[in-house]
Parts: sequence; structure tokens; C-alpha cells
Amino acid sequence: MRITINQVKEFKSKGQKFAMLTAYDYATSRIVDEAGSPLILVGDSLGMVVLGYDSTIPITMDIMIHHTRAVVKGSKNALVVGDMPFMSYHLSEEQALGNVARFLQEAGAQAVKLEGGVNVAATIKRIVDCGIPVMGHIGLTPQSVNQLGGFRAQGKTAESAHKLISDAVALEEAGAFAVVLETVPSELAEIITQKIKIPTIGIGAGPNCDGQVQVINDILGLSDFIPRHARKYADVREIMSTVVQKYISDVANGMFPTPAESIQMVESELIQLQSS
Repeated sequence: MRITINQVKEFKSKGQKFAMLTAYDYATSRIVDEAGSPLILVGDSLGMVVLGYDSTIPITMDIMIHHTRAVVKGSKNALVVGDMPFMSYHLSEEQALGNVARFLQEAGAQAVKLEGGVNVAATIKRIVDCGIPVMGHIGLTPQSVNQLGGFRAQGKTAESAHKLISDAVALEEAGAFAVVLETVPSELAEIITQKIKIPTIGIGAGPNCDGQVQVINDILGLSDFIPRHARKYADVREIMSTVVQKYISDVANGMFPTPAESIQMVESELIQLQSS
């Protein structure tokens, strides 16, 4: 039975910290789900950590649907959140609803995530009114990286902090069940967390959010660059490199495959083949 948005909201009311991790494929999703992460985000970050783009902007709905479908298949318990990609919800509420429907109908996601605050509140309300759970995302919003002047912390001045507080309140009023706070000062994240009743999920926002989210590639040590806000829990990249080098060496030296990794014919069939 999958985690529901009501259970996610209860995490906050009970003071229970919770984790969310990204996943982009079936195998990773299965591991994250079995490990017990209550939420899995199929982030458009896949554009950078999986597909090698410099930003999330090139990612399309078709790409997101493709990866989300695989993640849903690999999970049984986690609430799977699909990340609405660049310009998939900005042209009109009708466009947004059509793309949200694809996430639920074609990919099987249980919720979607939209970047923005006051500027997307009306769209979020329309989506929620249709019975579709929405997660908000404010602070550093990667789809706006060109406008923001790069991947920079947000809300460091009193004026910009007040704007983010207004954004958070607007998302709550619009019906969002949670909101991601990305790369904002920990003091501001704490203020927002105390001000709104829905859970906050931090990434580079300090320890006082209700939950935390990280990119799976970062905590596994698979990324070329590990952001300051991430912790590398293992060096899986080094492990993979060692394994691949060993395999290449074994093939070159005739040590792989051995009879244990090969198929043998029944001796009588082999004799018949050789005599024919």
C-alpha cells in the first residue's frame, strides 16, 4: 500500500522527520522503495545527472513520462512524484491539466511537482480542484536558472526572503500538500516551516525543514560534482570503476567466462553433432 499525501501531512503534525530521494529508472526505484523512502521524486534533474545536459531545461514531457513509468513499476510503497518539466504548465491551465493527466494516466505517478510560488498558485489550485495532489517548489528553481543568473542561493536578503514566505503561503492556500525549499538560508527555511501547516522538504535549506530530499546520484558518489548541500554516503563510482576494470582484465586474460558461466551440451548430443 503506497504512502498517501495525508500520511505525508501527518509527518509534520507528529514532528516526524522524513526523507525523499530521486530515482530515474526501475532498478534504482526498487532499491530506494525497498529501503523505505516514503517519497520518490522523478526529478527533471535527470537531465543533468542521467542525460548529461547543463540544465534541466531541455527535458520534455515525453522524457519525464518515460522515466516516471519505469520508477512507478519499480516501487510499491513510496508516493511517486513526477516533476513537471520546463514550460509544461506555463502556457495555460488547460495545458497544465493535460500534462498532469499524462503523469497520472500514462506514467502512474500519484502526484506532481511544480516550480514557482505566487505566479503558479492559480494553476496549482485548478489542478488540486481536479483531485490531483501537487507538491510546490520555491527558492532556487532550476527551470528559472537563466533568469536567476545561475544556480545561486535565494532569499538571502530581507526583501527576497519576504517574497519566498509569500510564495510558501500562496502554495499552501492553493492546496499543495508539501513544498520543496531549495538552497535558501536555514533561518528562512525554519521561519517558513513554522509559518505554514504543510510539510517543507529541504534541499540545501538546513536541518529545520520537516523533510529532506537529495539526488540519489549525489549521495551515492556517482555525480561529477557533489553540491555543498549533499553528503556522499558511498563512493559507488569508484566501486563500479573497479568492477568494470576487473571484468575487462578477466576477458583480456581469458579468465572470463569459465565453465561456470557457460552452457554445455549433453555428451550424447555432442557426439552426434561431431559425427555428423
